[in-house]
Amino acid sequence: MRPDTGNHPETRPGAAVPAQRGEDASIHNIGYRHYDGPRLGRSYARWSLLVQSLRGAYGLGRSAKSKVLPFLLLAVMVLPAGAMVAITITTGLDELPMRYSEYVLVMQPVIGLYIAAQAPQSVSLDLRFRTVPLYFSRPIERADYVGAKYAAMTAALFLFTSLPLVVLYAGGLLAKLGFADQSTQFLQGLGSTAVFSVLHAGVGLLVAALTPRRGFGVAAVIAVLTIPYFAVNTVQAVAEFQGGNATAVTWLGLASPGSLVDGIQSAFLGGTSGFPGFHEPGTAVGAVYVLVALALIAGCWAALMARYRKAGL
Repeated sequence: MRPDTGNHPETRPGAAVPAQRGEDASIHNIGYRHYDGPRLGRSYARWSLLVQSLRGAYGLGRSAKSKVLPFLLLAVMVLPAGAMVAITITTGLDELPMRYSEYVLVMQPVIGLYIAAQAPQSVSLDLRFRTVPLYFSRPIERADYVGAKYAAMTAALFLFTSLPLVVLYAGGLLAKLGFADQSTQFLQGLGSTAVFSVLHAGVGLLVAALTPRRGFGVAAVIAVLTIPYFAVNTVQAVAEFQGGNATAVTWLGLASPGSLVDGIQSAFLGGTSGFPGFHEPGTAVGAVYVLVALALIAGCWAALMARYRKAGL
């Protein structure tokens, strides 16, 4: 016969089990309550990750030590713009010493340091400490993670590069250099910084995501953004010195992200070329610059997606 356990009070659900061998132990049926609150869903998780990554790019929400480098570099980035405004106002110049679209190119070493410091902080640490699976416990997918990180780095870079242009624009208006002309140049400068930010954010994140070591990521980002740019400038200078071959100089500009932006801003955004000999790509060659830049951005996106697919995320 089967033992009759249903009639004994100590075997019913929720009943206390009597202590045995002098131990005071009991089991209580506390039940299970389903979550009935609002479910914010995938878009909220994606937006939260973007905002958190953007804040982290400036050390916000982190220790005071984490804020020193980004804001110090931002100050170094803005200081020359303030000096140009002061010189323009005090000396009564008819125009600013530098066009808006050229500023981001001149300040590339400072921008490179900022990218090298913040891109590994955005992605390398997640890989090193294996915190990425925690993000994927929320209703987001691999494309959401990559998109949020890419958008946050782009926005951080755009803020970093556009703030000096705002200072120049305000100074130009204070110096009464002409509202229409200054507004046109300012918008062209913002276009140049937008192209620069999208392109360099992709390159920086991709290089940083290849290693979980933040130190290696910093060195790799500096190398990838610096070596090709100066190598292209050197080869362009040699081509210019040997015969002033404008065609060779302009086509060589396709070989690095920085020179790509230089060609685009001089061809379409009213800027002056920084290439040796000041050779500017024509409309046809400028269109090739745009296509190569778009291909590089798409390639960085695809490579980031493949990187996180390989990591099993």
